[in-house]
Amino acid sequence: MRKTLFAILFIFLAPLFGEEEKKPDIAQLSEAMGHLIGKNLQSMGLPIDMDSLVKGMKDSSTGSGNALSEEECIQALAELQEETRQIQAEKNLAEANEFLKNNLKKKGIVSLENGKVQYQIVQAGSGNAVQPYNSPLMRFKGRYLNGETFGSSSGEELVSLDDAIAGFNKGIIGMHEGEKRTLYIHPDLAYGPHGLSMPNALIIFEVELVKADASADAQAASNAEDEVIRTGDAIR
Repeated sequence: MRKTLFAILFIFLAPLFGEEEKKPDIAQLSEAMGHLIGKNLQSMGLPIDMDSLVKGMKDSSTGSGNALSEEECIQALAELQEETRQIQAEKNLAEANEFLKNNLKKKGIVSLENGKVQYQIVQAGSGNAVQPYNSPLMRFKGRYLNGETFGSSSGEELVSLDDAIAGFNKGIIGMHEGEKRTLYIHPDLAYGPHGLSMPNALIIFEVELVKADASADAQAASNAEDEVIRTGDAIR
């Protein structure tokens, strides 16, 4: 962990030193380190007392004793992180339930799995429809209720329904080629309490179906059918 932190500090702070003959601006460097440490602490989501944190850093620089040993500190942090995570999971679950309850009242919302998967057709399609055994070619973007994006396709991507989360799988069955949908998925059918950054979060997918089945078998069958058509045209 220490090596990783020092590596991150070096990457972000190296530009402050400039050319070798120039001395670093210590005040600027110190402030940048403070920003970096604060940003990392914020990403942990822990209720840290900043005044006490600064006091601990000052004490460390002067060789004063630590309130806790390193092992005790790590253990306390792990317990605090788990407690914070549980609180966040309960909050996210309540928000998910409330959102889906209200969302169901909107026009055009289709409900599946007792309301735990909902979708709205943004643009109708007219091609083949996705079947449970297909491997569709899609474009998609996933986000949380707060608008934060957690994943997206890089262009068109082949999706294995066997590997997809249950809510995504159920939400795209029956989509027609060319169709666009917005999926709303309850955490029970998404990542549940094990979601890394947002435990028990409702997730929203914006999806577009390019091809209902782009598996190797389907592609081979399509190529064979095209060959039969071309042969038939040639002998007519």
